[in-house]
Amino acid sequence: MTKFVIESHFRLQEWVAEEKGYFRDEGLDYEFRELIRSTEGQHHNKVNEGAFQSIEKGRKADVSCACHWTVNVAASNGHAKLYADVYSVAPSGIFVPADSTIRTPADLAGVPISVGFQSGSHYSTIQALEPYLAPGQINLTFEDGMLFRRMELLFEGKSEAASLFNGPYYFAEQLGYRKIIDTTFMIASMINGDPAPEDIKRYFRALRKAQRDIDLRPELFTHYYKNEFPDRFHAAMDTRRWGPGERIVFEPYTREIYEQSFDWIEKHGIFKDGTMGDGSYDKATVAFGRI
Repeated sequence: MTKFVIESHFRLQEWVAEEKGYFRDEGLDYEFRELIRSTEGQHHNKVNEGAFQSIEKGRKADVSCACHWTVNVAASNGHAKLYADVYSVAPSGIFVPADSTIRTPADLAGVPISVGFQSGSHYSTIQALEPYLAPGQINLTFEDGMLFRRMELLFEGKSEAASLFNGPYYFAEQLGYRKIIDTTFMIASMINGDPAPEDIKRYFRALRKAQRDIDLRPELFTHYYKNEFPDRFHAAMDTRRWGPGERIVFEPYTREIYEQSFDWIEKHGIFKDGTMGDGSYDKATVAFGRI
């Protein structure tokens, strides 16, 4: 029998569920994989390539996640199914060095902001800055790669501003980098291939138990961030000061949310014309009912 494959995606809940045996308690026969620490961050050294491209190529895990905008379009194109019984929310923000002259969102006009191409930081940065800047003043750069690579280039003084979320968000905050604006965003889960619906429910029941543990005593679990970071950063990390990160919300990702998001992406021209699929909620999503 094929094992249910889990690839860690910066969720403390997965590490808590793994250590406490919640996956096993639910009867899930699984394999747990980690991609960042084990590759010393090389997994994120991708120029002009982001979450959408990784989904398009085909992910190995039975269930994984990305920002809801990207999963929305990927599912519309038939690359995966958006799992509509839950969503999550990740803390995110645009950071600059402490000695930067940038103090307000308006100061970011024309400044290259490092984001991941067609990834959460791409959409959320635009969304957050639109009240302050005209479209032509928002200068996004995709040259710095994905999350951990962007963080590292910011720390090395090679990036004027970078969008960071979850663990890297807290690390930048700890080291004194200045958050110019919050860009917190929604994340959607997706199903790859044809795993058993009951296994999907087992997986999320385990995460719900872990989420409750984190809600109650977050300080007991922030040390798990080190499982996601390349070892070269560990000595500088004081995870006791960090927050709980992405929070899983056990509420539906509704048709209204899907259609509003699809319309927003289309209007902002983030994908080329004709490449977003038909935007059908019924075709793009799957739900299995109460977890």
